[in-house]
Amino acid sequence: MRTRPKSGDPSERDGYPIAGRHSAVKPCLWLNRAMRGEGSCYKSQFYGIQSHRCIQMTPTLSCNHRCLHCWRQIERSVPLPAPTDWDSPVEIKGSIIAEHLRLISGYGGSDTTDPDALKEAQLPDQVAISLAGEPTLYPHLPELIEEFGRDGMTTFLVTNGTQPEMITKIFPTQLYISLNAPDEATYLRVCNPIGNFWSEIQESLEILGTARSRMRTAVRITLIRGLNIFDPEGYAHLLQTCEPDHIEIKAYMHLGFSRKRLKRDAMPGHDEVLLFASKIADEIGYQVADDAELSRVLLLSRDGRARRVR
Repeated sequence: MRTRPKSGDPSERDGYPIAGRHSAVKPCLWLNRAMRGEGSCYKSQFYGIQSHRCIQMTPTLSCNHRCLHCWRQIERSVPLPAPTDWDSPVEIKGSIIAEHLRLISGYGGSDTTDPDALKEAQLPDQVAISLAGEPTLYPHLPELIEEFGRDGMTTFLVTNGTQPEMITKIFPTQLYISLNAPDEATYLRVCNPIGNFWSEIQESLEILGTARSRMRTAVRITLIRGLNIFDPEGYAHLLQTCEPDHIEIKAYMHLGFSRKRLKRDAMPGHDEVLLFASKIADEIGYQVADDAELSRVLLLSRDGRARRVR
């Protein structure tokens, strides 16, 4: 079931196909490349995820952060639905899968599509709950993750950590918390929140530290030249409160609407990412597990190994 957004709705202008009343889904660049046999994303390299079988979605386009590096149109806010207007997890799963399959059906008419990849893509087995918005604002998120799990699908969920109560309730395959600042002042500048959630983020990191027995945990740091590439000791102090299974340290990429807020030279090179990541690793006793130069991302873990899903 697909509901078209009203004319002028921010999600329609941003090009997000709407599923149901408030969720969105969009095949990513790497799915497109994988369907043509042109490579897969770094999550494939690090964790064994197949890019062409991955659904990129969000249960809400609403967000309480307006991060400078976000590639969506954060200047136009998307209000949360009324409590009675949220779609159920069953409705979201059905509408998301149906819309995703509709979107990738067009590959069947292209001579450059790998027919085997297309056939496999019609049976998605991974959901990246990280398209846009803040997914923990959806009140039925634990049940949504369970719904995907009933179909044998793994789930990677990315959150900004502003809703610690929800962090205690969710059980994705891998839970990411985005950490884009070593201190409160930098957080307020980089993430430009609607309110100040610095204490909540610290609480969520502490909760993440107790969650390794029930799911894989990760912290993602996006580095922006001139804004947050400093104080590796500060990042290390925060990371020591949770000791995640994985730490992804990635360069800001000059894409989408972020190009209106940041200059191209805010995008650090891969060598710059490697150097700063090594400083953090030295502080907390982690090791480099892998890196992907094209995506300018490096993976750290305690034992220098990546824990693969498949």
